Amino acid sequence: MYQKSIHLKPYTRGFHLITDQVEALLSSSGLQNGIVHLFIKHTSASLTINENIDPSVRSDMEEFFRDTCDDKGYFVHTYEGRDDMPAHLKASLLGSSVTIPLTKGRLNLGIWQGIYLGEHRDRAGGREIVVTVIGS
Repeated sequence: MYQKSIHLKPYTRGFHLITDQVEALLSSSGLQNGIVHLFIKHTSASLTINENIDPSVRSDMEEFFRDTCDDKGYFVHTYEGRDDMPAHLKASLLGSSVTIPLTKGRLNLGIWQGIYLGEHRDRAGGREIVVTVIGS
């Protein structure tokens, strides 16, 4: 087993490909085959897998989640600002973890798949992702 954290720089609100950062960390694991589990240690950001080529997918996803979750007058939880409760909802809807096969030392993603950080805060700090690999 191998476990390490990735410390991401602060990103702007939206969806950002982080596949390269994950693969860079995996190269130091020495493992060739197994399961990679990613877990984000935050309640206002998420992880998901989706289209990795056309950036309009990421902007369309951001617009969909803005439309679905933002600016609801009935939110009570606004401790950290107007984006606080919407960020928690988005993180719950998308999830805090993804699991991906590791094959020959590489993530076994589909040709059009990439790992997204969903940054749901207007002014977020850096994010931490725990990477756990079980394999050989």
